Amino acid sequence: QVQLVESGGGLVQAGGSLRLSCAASGNIFSINVMAWYRQTPGAQRELVAIGIGTDSTQYADSVKGRFTISRDKNTVYLQMNSLKPEDTAVYYCNVNANTSPSSWSRRDYWGQGTQVTVSS
Repeated sequence: QVQLVESGGGLVQAGGSLRLSCAASGNIFSINVMAWYRQTPGAQRELVAIGIGTDSTQYADSVKGRFTISRDKNTVYLQMNSLKPEDTAVYYCNVNANTSPSSWSRRDYWGQGTQVTVSS
């Protein structure tokens, strides 16, 4: 099993910055994808940023140029700059990992979520 622990959420004024962290631990053989999603009440969870392997990153159009996803070993970060009130949401870390060399061990794991609130 893989455990994810998120940190870094909070309240910030519009234009400010926050950095979210998500540390993965447990029986990790390899990490394939690390990503951040967010969700507001009544809405579907949406992909914010994704890191595939060690070199490829993609972003939602709404955050391009403002958010940066990065990874250091088994920790993924989301640097959020120029925050807007519409960025207010619960942010979830997602990791796709293998717990053994077998492809059957590949599965998704989710963090507990961290609240980000941006005031206008």
